[in-house]
Amino acid sequence: MIANALRQVGTSGVAVPRIGFGATALADMPETYGYSVGEERALATIRAILDQPVGFIDTSRNYGLGRSEALIGKVVRERGGWPAGRILSTKLDRDMNTLQFDAAQARRSLEESLSTLGVDHVDILHLHDPEYASNLSDVTGRGGALDALMRMKEEGLARAVGLAAGRIDIMMPLLRDWDFDALITHNRFTLVNRNAGPMLELAAARGIAVFNAAPYASGALAKGADSQQRYVYQIASESVLGPIRRVEEVCARHGIPLGAAALQFSLRDPSIASTICGVSRPERIEETLKWANWSISEEAWSELLALPASTDDPESSREYSPG
Repeated sequence: MIANALRQVGTSGVAVPRIGFGATALADMPETYGYSVGEERALATIRAILDQPVGFIDTSRNYGLGRSEALIGKVVRERGGWPAGRILSTKLDRDMNTLQFDAAQARRSLEESLSTLGVDHVDILHLHDPEYASNLSDVTGRGGALDALMRMKEEGLARAVGLAAGRIDIMMPLLRDWDFDALITHNRFTLVNRNAGPMLELAAARGIAVFNAAPYASGALAKGADSQQRYVYQIASESVLGPIRRVEEVCARHGIPLGAAALQFSLRDPSIASTICGVSRPERIEETLKWANWSISEEAWSELLALPASTDDPESSREYSPG
């Protein structure tokens, strides 16, 4: 089964399954996703992820201003600690009020995460969204947040370290200059967008494991343009939804669930170690695994890959909200 196949994360010794699950929407962020997620539903979803033999969950200190980690921590405490064999990934975040992101803030972020999650270390720790910091030099300068991230690995607080951000013009210089084990890109390598393509090539050359998040582009490539009229977290115009409709047409001709094509587009790329899928209901776990193993003909792939795909940044006009 493809979901249980493991890939190494750089030289860290951490191995991740081909499919991971993102815990952003579980934090109840209606401004971002257009719907709410109640606590019991979120907890049931987290339990379903950790019930997987190699369950991989990705969260962040700022998802829902701490709600995502708090919910995961509640399940961890229910189970008497982090379950063996599962992978936990979280992120260092800027101060959401001042946007400060220096070494001291990075240390506070990790301490808050460990306390909230109920663990003494994490498997993978990413520096998150440096493009939103008040001063990028606080992140990259000597004694800055990136230096702090590398020290955290040395201290055993994280087994592997990575970079999770949006803009590839910010990410690529950092990936060249720092010894990351992994990176997370989101919304930028999908059936309709290839913005992250050059970064994936750089990662392969440097031995950095790639986690491709948001293969459904915040839902439109799973539910369809009529059912989900948001694209990368914003209400989308018909011109934006047009490419998704063309993908839907190919899938309909071949009897393929749209979500299966979107997921497998990521899974079939050898440069991607793991695909991180956002989920907000426990039943989505089994649905994702079913899509991962759906049979798609080479004829269908030929048609899908022949469709035009943008290389522009899909979030260039996004208005960021932590809620």
